[in-house]
Amino acid sequence: MTEQNPVNIEVREIEKANVLAEASRLHNEGYRLAQMCSTKVEDGYEMLYTFGKGYDLLHLRFTVVPGDKMDSISHVFPAAFFYENEIHDLFGVPVEFMTIDYHGGLYRTAEPTPFH
Repeated sequence: MTEQNPVNIEVREIEKANVLAEASRLHNEGYRLAQMCSTKVEDGYEMLYTFGKGYDLLHLRFTVVPGDKMDSISHVFPAAFFYENEIHDLFGVPVEFMTIDYHGGLYRTAEPTPFH
């Protein structure tokens, strides 16, 4: 008989200003970056960052208002640069201090920031 591992999934609402500190804390606790995504909502853009450790998933959710900037977490989780460039290119959300910044050239789209 196979042993079942329980899966814990948590969604934690945070302030945008705390994303770098939270990412650093999770990195120090042994979490890995699983994904980052953005979606347009009424008051701006909702960001959802997912981190995994073992079978556990932790989602950090926060909102960025139009015209506001957000900090990169790519110097903590190097793979984040790809997601951050995608969020910048497709949604127009400025991400500061990316380790690799394509300056709007990651995707070739018919119109700049098509989900803005």
